[in-house]
Amino acid sequence: MEYRNLGRTGLKVSRLCMGTMNFGWTAPEENAYAVFDAFRDADGNFLDTADIYSNWAKDNPGGVAEAIIGKWLKKSSVPRGQIVIATKVRGRMGDGPNDEGLSRKHIMDAAEASLRRLQTDTIDLYQTHWYDENTPIEETLRALDDLIRQGKVRYIGCSNYPAWRLMEALWMSDRLGLARYDSLQPHYNLVYRAEFERELRDVCGMYGIGVIPYAPLAGGFLTGKYRRGEPPPGGTRGQQSGRIKEYMSHSRNFDLLDLLRKMGQARGKTVAQMALAWMLADPVVTSPIIGANTVEQWNELAGALDVKLSGEEKRELDEWSKWQ
Repeated sequence: MEYRNLGRTGLKVSRLCMGTMNFGWTAPEENAYAVFDAFRDADGNFLDTADIYSNWAKDNPGGVAEAIIGKWLKKSSVPRGQIVIATKVRGRMGDGPNDEGLSRKHIMDAAEASLRRLQTDTIDLYQTHWYDENTPIEETLRALDDLIRQGKVRYIGCSNYPAWRLMEALWMSDRLGLARYDSLQPHYNLVYRAEFERELRDVCGMYGIGVIPYAPLAGGFLTGKYRRGEPPPGGTRGQQSGRIKEYMSHSRNFDLLDLLRKMGQARGKTVAQMALAWMLADPVVTSPIIGANTVEQWNELAGALDVKLSGEEKRELDEWSKWQ
């Protein structure tokens, strides 16, 4: 496993980050322990979660993925200091008016709750899950800065921020002498490039912000399991996801899958491995967040780490997936 610094910080994280949204939703708790063990055996050290995971699922109140990580940490022989835990705050975690958002009250309450579920004293990377138009950014940043000063959080980041809000936050941190966002978690992959590349990519490159994209396989579309002219396979997200149906409506996306498949066959690699290799070839990207329901899925995705695209291959994939 290779490691990269998270943006301009000295924090080193593995080149793949293990996402946990699926555990307690599309995969049972026992699968999580096996996947985490296999990830750690491969020297992975970066886990990403959120307090709301996965409260949209039946009988899931939220906080389940955090609790699973906490239980794994207690039962595992891995020292806590060898794992970088990233979680998020913003979503609704109760019925009260202050049980969501990025107010000082909600952030402080949510951080304590996440620490309890994670069974740890410190969150390594605490991220605002999406922006809160009803709370001044300085209130949010002061609360996060206080958590760092208290030793409960080490670094802060954000997710799903447009470029102007990210720049506003960086400016406010600089003006007030507060901790700044050192990472961004954007929605980014080969078939969904414009949102990140239009402005956010340049901001992250200029200001040394670590980039940890989510959905790097486009919700499964970039695994190659969806076929041109065929309905989504049973039991896949494509049956419910409007976004995947949108991907499937464009013939060019299937042309891109054909190209990934051709490139992969020449190397003995899968479509998913080649799609991840494209992202890993980008120097701005720190660590894509992957999801694996089983150890077998993790082993496949880990195979992307030894794929080094040639300049010509990278340019060809860029051209087939360009958004302009």
